[in-house]
Amino acid sequence: MYKLGIDIGGTNTDAVIIDESCKVIAEVKRATSLDIYEGIVAALKNVLDVSGVDKDQIAQAMLGTTQCTNAIVERKNLAQIGILRIGAPATLGVPPMVDWVEDIKAIAAGIEVIRGGYEYDGKEIAALDEEAASAFFEKMKKKGVRSIAITGAFATIRNDQELRAAELCRQVMGEDTHVSISSEIGSMGIIERENATILNAALWKVAERFTEGFAKSLQDEGINHAAIYLSQNDGTLMTMDYARKYPIL
Repeated sequence: MYKLGIDIGGTNTDAVIIDESCKVIAEVKRATSLDIYEGIVAALKNVLDVSGVDKDQIAQAMLGTTQCTNAIVERKNLAQIGILRIGAPATLGVPPMVDWVEDIKAIAAGIEVIRGGYEYDGKEIAALDEEAASAFFEKMKKKGVRSIAITGAFATIRNDQELRAAELCRQVMGEDTHVSISSEIGSMGIIERENATILNAALWKVAERFTEGFAKSLQDEGINHAAIYLSQNDGTLMTMDYARKYPIL
């Protein structure tokens, strides 16, 4: 059995095949193309030709990429999003995206802070303003937004209101709406957690593009029995579905 690894960098795309004892069977390097799918296919074909291995013997295929980081740094392919914070009146002093530079702040099609949120001990600051949440989602729907970032005060202690807001979002905007909720992404600090959730929401198109490109390239090259993984920013692996849901990772 063999393992296939492909790494897409801003400059080069590298591909390698190793055997069960971690011996390198083949390795190639190609310039990264603007078309993600085309670049993966070219590297994949090259490394398969060099290795000569039986494609049915490739048990795992792993992709590492800086595409999400590049999208943020270069301000490219980021989706327009709606940003909802559940935390008024407690969090009104520091609004969402308060210190973001203007060129990336432009990803926000709308920002709203509504009543709700929790204290550090799980006590409710205020009940979730469902009417205001639904009105915001209606506004975002009319603007053609397909991705929403939801952050609640102390949502990592208690995320009931975030989950309810996500439910309302899908009811108003459709089940295919990409909803990022902060309790699944960050830790205690609301600003840091909110910022990460905003970026996660903005990266959905980038993640969809490279995950679909990788899966299609493997299928087109006849690699049909490999478990597919993406590398996380801590060096571990995640599934394709997980990468699509949490591209910030």
